[in-house]
Amino acid sequence: MIKTPAKSTAALLTAHKLACERDERRLFNDLSFNLYAGELLQLEGPNGAGKTSLMRLLAGLLPFSEGEILWQGQNIDACREYFYQSILFIGHLAGIKAELSPLENLTWFAALEGIHDETLLEQALWQVGLAGYEDHPCHQLSAGQKRRAALARLTFTQRLVWLLDEPFTALDKNAVAAIENLLIAHSQAGGAVILTSHHALEALPNLKKLSLGEEL
Repeated sequence: MIKTPAKSTAALLTAHKLACERDERRLFNDLSFNLYAGELLQLEGPNGAGKTSLMRLLAGLLPFSEGEILWQGQNIDACREYFYQSILFIGHLAGIKAELSPLENLTWFAALEGIHDETLLEQALWQVGLAGYEDHPCHQLSAGQKRRAALARLTFTQRLVWLLDEPFTALDKNAVAAIENLLIAHSQAGGAVILTSHHALEALPNLKKLSLGEEL
């Protein structure tokens, strides 16, 4: 069960007049948006528009040059530890150890959530289509299977906001459907998602879109 805040109409996450620069180039400027419980926000825009940079900025991996980020109405400078305990970031890379098996990787991730239930973790791998591959070294798996191993965290994480950068990369139709169901379940439970994707997501409920940049 995710840890939801007290019922409120206030935004979970607010970006106010954000600006970001990379390599002396301003990617976006004066960017503002609200993310509410139960919502999915899809970032759109051409390559180089700053979608991944925004995700990394929200995850605390990049600085922003202007603006502020609010978590439940409070500047994150005043609640940074709680904010980062409330988000889960999965980027372009799978973020798993190649020499470890999917189950071993998941065991490490689960420990961060205070979870030590191997049966639950095996069920998580089954849920993303990795039944039978639990103990295979990840370097022996395909790109899609590695991606599934990373995304298996979504089945048990306690984090309220998911930041997912191209989560459907290398996934087949069945895996895409499984991850879509996890996104829907998370939003229905009061969580929220920000994601980048070239995948059509119109079937997902409570989907908003935010466009970054212009065609070069």
